[in-house]
Amino acid sequence: MSTMNQQLTDDLRNVDFTTLVSRFVTDQAPRVFAVVVEYGEQTDAEIIGWGMELPCGAYMVTTDGRNQYVLTEPEHALRYVHSRTNTTPHLVWATPNPDK
Repeated sequence: MSTMNQQLTDDLRNVDFTTLVSRFVTDQAPRVFAVVVEYGEQTDAEIIGWGMELPCGAYMVTTDGRNQYVLTEPEHALRYVHSRTNTTPHLVWATPNPDK
């Protein structure tokens, strides 16, 4: 086999491997969510934390970086939002769940 053919074969193998790895990563990627506090009745909103859903639970960090939480379920992130008058916490998925 010539060097040019070998290089072409190697490039095709790498493309195939790269494509497979890319699909693998995409399939395994955690879902990202935000914890949003609504002020008033749809008057204003603020993202106060970001999290990701993992196969064995979830993880969240506040936007100021001061607090980090390991959670059994993503929805449990709402338990750590301080309750204040006229505010409502929401869990908002950054991307829709393709399985549902």
